[in-house]
Amino acid sequence: MKTLQWGLLVALTASLSAILIFIFGVPNSYNLRASASEEDLRALFDLRRSFKKCVKANGLGLEALDGEDVCQITMKFPQETVPMWKDPKSGELEGLSFDFNLCEAVVTWEQVRNSTTILTKEFIDALPNGWEDYAWQRINKGIHFMLSMFFWHFRNRCKNRTLCMEKLAPVLPETPPLMPRQFGRCAVIGNSGDLLKTKFGDEIDKYDVVIRENGAPLQNYTEFVGKKSNFRLLNRGSAKALDKVVELDDTRREVLIIKTTIHDIMRQFIKELPIINPLYLFLGASFGSSAKGTGLKALEFALSICDTVDMFGFTVDPGYKEWTRYFSESRQGHTPLHGRAYYQMMECLGLVRIHSPMRSDPDRVVTPLPSRHLITAARIAAERLLRLSRRGGPGDPLSPCAIVKKRAKEKMSVGSWSHNALRKEAQELQERINGATLYPLEHNPDRAMLCMVRPES
Repeated sequence: MKTLQWGLLVALTASLSAILIFIFGVPNSYNLRASASEEDLRALFDLRRSFKKCVKANGLGLEALDGEDVCQITMKFPQETVPMWKDPKSGELEGLSFDFNLCEAVVTWEQVRNSTTILTKEFIDALPNGWEDYAWQRINKGIHFMLSMFFWHFRNRCKNRTLCMEKLAPVLPETPPLMPRQFGRCAVIGNSGDLLKTKFGDEIDKYDVVIRENGAPLQNYTEFVGKKSNFRLLNRGSAKALDKVVELDDTRREVLIIKTTIHDIMRQFIKELPIINPLYLFLGASFGSSAKGTGLKALEFALSICDTVDMFGFTVDPGYKEWTRYFSESRQGHTPLHGRAYYQMMECLGLVRIHSPMRSDPDRVVTPLPSRHLITAARIAAERLLRLSRRGGPGDPLSPCAIVKKRAKEKMSVGSWSHNALRKEAQELQERINGATLYPLEHNPDRAMLCMVRPES
């Protein structure tokens, strides 16, 4: 009899475990569930369910599958998809499925939306050993390791602070020249050859702000890519050709955002040409190996200053034959399938809207989309789950602040826009975070931030 009762208990326990696994994930998620409340788990489960519906309706064949726990999702391409990109080291073609973490995504992108992506003097000043370590790294970023060690030996990093400040001066504002939600509708234009299959030019020019990449030309392509350009994000190669890049904009008003630093070359261009374009350095979050390249950084920049972001020219449709640019011959690119899966994840989290040859309606509505209330609830749950809150508790915009510094005085200037002229959304955010400025700490696995607060805070 006791044996029978014991067997019945084991069976009931196994059945209950199976039900929980079906609802919340596989056994690897036990530790995750143990550290989260039922309400938090439900919010994350509802987000994943809504997200999967969105991908099915908008992914053009992509499918979102449950991962190992409630945070994990697998984006899978149809079996007939033909991958075109090979790993340069192994020579193997990329796979057809990619794993992403929705919890990390909603938390990280919320931080991006509330923070600045422009490097400033106050940021370096506030970092521990900011001038000796961080400033030196930015000045020499991209220099060969042995050459960097040579300069380190003779220049002793940035202990000669005056010299380092002189090198950074042309691209280093005192405080952020831009702030979150400063602009309304923004368009980010990639360089994909798919742009030649559509004529989005007139639509692109209707956006409040247009952001472009590297040395992409406008002349002779305006019916496809438009003629408006407010910002241009540059990688190291384009920064070396700064003299050519500035010629792409006849007005010389295009704001240039440099991902890295080539300061001796840049300072020479700025002085001799001269370059009158506003020029800044990019300061961004780290997304690991999810989706790489200037395209993702351009979207990150847009999401840090815009209310809504639309993307054009990112090779996201199935059936492409090669990785191309609209203005030049075929070239080796980043992982196209991996990138497309990541961008689709961004769209179904309500971050961007994709436009492409197969999504050519300029008024296209992404539906069904997780509600803003659901995404907010899931983000707060994810913050608790990932134990990211350092102050103020989950949901507090200042909760990720690992380093908090007070400004010596109120000297926040936002380009040529006064505070009173800012959009309502930007003013509301400033009120919610009490006028603080949030900076991401680069390459920080804990997604911590440095925060500058008002003197009276």
